[in-house]
Amino acid sequence: MVAVPLWAWAAVGAVIAVMLGVDVLMHRDSHVIELREALIWSGVWIVAGLLFGLVVWFGLGGDPAIAYYSGYLLEKALSVDNVFVFALLFGYFRVPPGYQHKVLFWGVVGALAFRLVFIFAGAELLDRLAWAGFVLGAFLIWTGWRLAVRGEPDVDPERNPVVRLFRRVVPTDARYHGDRFTARVDGRRKATVLLVTLVAIEATDVVFAIDSVAAILAITTNTFLVWTATAFAVLGLRSLYFCLAGLLRHFGYLRYGLALLLAFAGLKLILAETPVGKLPVWLTLTVVVLTLAVSVVASVVAARRGRSTG
Repeated sequence: MVAVPLWAWAAVGAVIAVMLGVDVLMHRDSHVIELREALIWSGVWIVAGLLFGLVVWFGLGGDPAIAYYSGYLLEKALSVDNVFVFALLFGYFRVPPGYQHKVLFWGVVGALAFRLVFIFAGAELLDRLAWAGFVLGAFLIWTGWRLAVRGEPDVDPERNPVVRLFRRVVPTDARYHGDRFTARVDGRRKATVLLVTLVAIEATDVVFAIDSVAAILAITTNTFLVWTATAFAVLGLRSLYFCLAGLLRHFGYLRYGLALLLAFAGLKLILAETPVGKLPVWLTLTVVVLTLAVSVVASVVAARRGRSTG
């Protein structure tokens, strides 16, 4: 495993903090994110993620860079499922378009924190427990199967135990008060619907975080590579949402591609604990790229045929 000095962790943390700060300054007013703005910011985040891969290449070598790119692409692809759920939650709570970016910003901050904890916990388990690879591998295969056969995910906040507990413990007001998370109502400080929406998104994202972190740990157990690949992919999640929220119906086969990648990651973890050993990183990158390409092309072709016959 490639050793990464502490200053590199600090440097990446500083870069992420600066990028988040710039994002806050650029979106300090609550406005509707139009497609052009979303595309520009998506490009910025994607370029940042790809450029960091070159930093890994020149700093740590070819194999770590390939592992980084594989994890980055996998996390980016799995983010599409997050976008679908975010769209459902925003529709459920009737969040005005001008307030959605603020919810997603803090949702991404929480997502980064959750994933950082899961990355170190998962890597520690794989390092200390010989059977952890089999358990995580089986979990990923089961997750892939569930993703392939299920319909739309159930995101009803009324059934979410975290949201229900939050509403029970924290006084809430069933109205919006601008883009504020809390407001003084009848002399009491209460949570607004916007904060309840954020709690629902964070609670739902925990499930996605477990799946995605386990999948990237199947590629590499280097915590620095897993963290940076995850962070740069998740940082562009807000822009990705505003780009894809209205286009998800055109990617009907992408779900099956993601299911296949999760199952492949699970199989890779299991094989690593057998005499077969770890699969080469170039093979992982090839499988990720080809699976995503085939599922996206198949989705586009199917959507066009549907329009031509409709």
